[in-house]
Amino acid sequence: MDTTPDPRRWWGLAAIGLAQLMVVLDMTIVNIALPTAQADLGISDADRQWVITAYTLAFGGLLLLGGRLGDVFGRRNTLIVGLIGFAAASAFGGVAQSLTMLLIARALQGVFAALLAPAALSMLNVTFTEPRERARALGVYGAIAGGGAALGLILGGTLTQYLDWRWTLMVNVPIAAVAVIGAVMFLRDPGRNGVHARLDIPGALLATGGLLALVYGLSEAESDGWSSAIVLGSLAVGALLLAVFVLVERRTPHALLPLHLLRDRNRVGALVTVGLTQVGMFGVFLFLTYYMQGIQGFSPLETGFAFLPMVVGMMTGSVGISARLLPRVGPRRLMVPGLAIAAAALAFLTQIDVGSSYAVHVLPGLLFLGLGMGMTFMPSMATATGGVRGTDAGVVSATLNTTQQVGGSIGIALLNTVAASATSSWIASHGALTDAAGAEAAVYGFTTAMWISVGAVLLGLVVAATLINVGPAARHMPDAAVAPVPDAAAEPAAVAALAHEEGPAERRP
Repeated sequence: MDTTPDPRRWWGLAAIGLAQLMVVLDMTIVNIALPTAQADLGISDADRQWVITAYTLAFGGLLLLGGRLGDVFGRRNTLIVGLIGFAAASAFGGVAQSLTMLLIARALQGVFAALLAPAALSMLNVTFTEPRERARALGVYGAIAGGGAALGLILGGTLTQYLDWRWTLMVNVPIAAVAVIGAVMFLRDPGRNGVHARLDIPGALLATGGLLALVYGLSEAESDGWSSAIVLGSLAVGALLLAVFVLVERRTPHALLPLHLLRDRNRVGALVTVGLTQVGMFGVFLFLTYYMQGIQGFSPLETGFAFLPMVVGMMTGSVGISARLLPRVGPRRLMVPGLAIAAAALAFLTQIDVGSSYAVHVLPGLLFLGLGMGMTFMPSMATATGGVRGTDAGVVSATLNTTQQVGGSIGIALLNTVAASATSSWIASHGALTDAAGAEAAVYGFTTAMWISVGAVLLGLVVAATLINVGPAARHMPDAAVAPVPDAAAEPAAVAALAHEEGPAERRP
């Protein structure tokens, strides 16, 4: 195999970066447009969460399989198929005339994102083989993740306010077209490196089906009641399918999730912590979008700008604090105070009401929520992906991303159900529903659900304090090849920070 660096590799990085930008944009751009899309398509409050969940569930449920497909069919081919499919799904969503059409489009976006996200990172790793070049490339990649989160907020507001909410989906078509051209012209795939992988189709079906059943059961609890047959049945089926998934993964030699990776208490602690924090983050993002547009009267563009302090806080916590202190203090001493700050910020946000001021009652909460999450996600990702063999690097990265997406899916379903139930209870106890009372009821539902977020983050704090014992001796971050694809809603600067360090993770017994 020719190992000479490709002189066009930096142009190839532009194509990889565009693919990553598309995935990152879609995590924030649609959130800003959702209130307008809901009104246009007549989506109920109980069903609106599926517009987000359909994407995150398909994305998270299929990420492990998507990474394996890159091994089997080639990284560049998988990347190109993912880009074309994502663009087609986005176009279909852009012309949706009903909730069903939109949900199908969003699910298809998630399916193809699960193809292109791991393929893009794999292509970066095989394109830039020299450590210093790879670090620079990952720095660019991470900057795109951080900038893309902010760009999605602003672009989502601009397109929704001045054109149409449908353009928040259609904008992916020209981005994907340029990325496909760049991939064809400037990227080369050195092959599968001797990997002759078989696909764990049963594992993929069991994991995705189990997660879908759990999320469906949580989302139906508001309308049918927690003790209804459909809710209890869905939750039971979900638990059963996931239990069978574990049994299948123990027996198959081609497991999507090699269970030996979960014998490390530090890795398990980091993964559980990430999943719990996502339970809170995704739901709060959804509620605050509706609060600012529906209650405070913000325009979509103003809402996008209103979330920027959270992104600033994340980047400060990740790059300004965690990246500098992690080699000296270890992850637990950053994660525990970070989670405490995030929980306090979420508790602060539960105090909002109909007449609250953004500057006094929302801005401080967003800023400190971002700061706490930035301090948490950086060391969490380092711990989750550290100390693995090269052959396991890809699956660990995919597992981390899966945890993020699944945590977000469950969080949105659970918190939306709690919010809707609380709103209904408020209306039932206060009698006649005027516009002012409707606003009070909605805010009561939002703040009640936010307390679930506080509890999830505090539980993450307990898990981090109990399970994670990596000390200051772990002075190196994971090798650049192991760096995970960050979730824009979760950690916009993690890859950029990870790129600055080299060497294997060292663990204290």
